Amino acid sequence: MDKILPQEFYINEPELVAKKLLGKALVRRLYSKNLIGKIVETEAYYSEGDPAFRKDFLPRILNLKQGTAFIYMVHANWLLNVIAYDKIFGGVLIRAIEPIEGVDTMRKFRGMNNIFNLTNGPGKLTKAMNITKDLNGVKVYDTKSKLIICSFKKEEETEIISSYRVGVKKDLNKKLRFFIKGNNFVSKLDSNNIMA
Repeated sequence: MDKILPQEFYINEPELVAKKLLGKALVRRLYSKNLIGKIVETEAYYSEGDPAFRKDFLPRILNLKQGTAFIYMVHANWLLNVIAYDKIFGGVLIRAIEPIEGVDTMRKFRGMNNIFNLTNGPGKLTKAMNITKDLNGVKVYDTKSKLIICSFKKEEETEIISSYRVGVKKDLNKKLRFFIKGNNFVSKLDSNNIMA
């Protein structure tokens, strides 16, 4: 890994931050170990004019600055978001990672061995990396944080594919889900063989 992404990285439109986070390293510092995964799938969310945004979130995130983790539960799963905004308040959901380091520990947390099913979803990756509400509000750009996002020393060139967000019934007329083309750790294919 190279440098921790600075707070300035997140002072931008959520859509742009969601794209730029692809290929970066999500690092969970746990005891004497680091659990590391490459971010391969994200979704952007906005507070204003976004039908997918939950209004009850607003009081909980208004005091969170850019580059802060916002963790909440959906269907008994913790989901990891990073606050990102310039003019319109929003954030980025980390949907999937490719396990890089600490895979055996991730398998223990998930209770499974299949590496391709280990972190290919937002609830799966938080279980695999032991990300819970205790990390809500941590700064992912802080060198002392238990959860950080870094660049890799050598980043591969990747093709980014966009689609509509997963599980959003009434969505914006804009594709705000982004993933690395051909990566085996992106969410599973649907019946139409389209990444879902």
